[in-house]
Amino acid sequence: MIRLAMLAIVAAMSFGGRAMAAQDLAQEGIVPKAGVSPGGAASAAVPGFWDPRRRPERPDLSRIQSIRFLTELDYPPFDYAGTDGNPAGFNVDLARLLCAEINTSCTIQARRFDLLLDALNDKSGGDAVIASIAANAATRRQADFTDPYYRTPARFVARTDSPIRDVLPELVEGKKIAVVAGTAHEAFLKEMFTEAELHPYPNAAAAREALRNKEVDLLFGDGISLAFWLNGSDSNGCCAFRGGPYLESRYFGEGIGIAVKRGNDLLRQALNWALFRLWEKGSYTDLWLRYFPISPF
Repeated sequence: MIRLAMLAIVAAMSFGGRAMAAQDLAQEGIVPKAGVSPGGAASAAVPGFWDPRRRPERPDLSRIQSIRFLTELDYPPFDYAGTDGNPAGFNVDLARLLCAEINTSCTIQARRFDLLLDALNDKSGGDAVIASIAANAATRRQADFTDPYYRTPARFVARTDSPIRDVLPELVEGKKIAVVAGTAHEAFLKEMFTEAELHPYPNAAAAREALRNKEVDLLFGDGISLAFWLNGSDSNGCCAFRGGPYLESRYFGEGIGIAVKRGNDLLRQALNWALFRLWEKGSYTDLWLRYFPISPF
């Protein structure tokens, strides 16, 4: 009975095509997308964090004359310096799409990451921060946030020649799983995969190398970082995602939103409306696939 209960819990945390997972995620406003997006683009592995049943109301956009976005330059491919030195990346392109949807002018400036939220209260600062900042109790004391426009899933990775095709507690009993020590990913495994054999490593590079060298059967970690690794030359095509993704907020956060000055409901609502519109038209899907050919979802 304990194992069956655990299996149900884990199933509810993933997008694995299970009815329970879809229901739970829909209640949070997170809608896994498959097949074709409303805009017509293929999206079998593209996340959709907007519920079509919860269409945001269009605010008075005429009151927004311009948006000054702030970002950083040290989190590729979300934020980095382009060849001309100006901000580039997924967040920057998304900001431009949002301004176009709202039909307003847009500037994007880079600041040090640790100064971004404080700059919202500076007259010479910005109106919004789009820099992959997680919405949580600490950051909400400094700013208000839009609805999440992406989340950071946890994923399992196996070697391509591995017979493991799905990852559930009863299927990986006794299997060796690499994970970075002291992380939320290790804590999740300790609670949910109690019959697996955990192998903690000091950093992500060591854990990945253990999988490549066949010292372990699986690797568990941050899905976005793992997607970059799988799509890059360092992995040498050794491995692929298995099971998941896992989005349990107690371990992996509530999601990434755009920060605005506390009390600026007009801008927050306008950005929420524009984010929904971009997803509905397929523009978000197109942007996601451009930056994530191997999707972390």
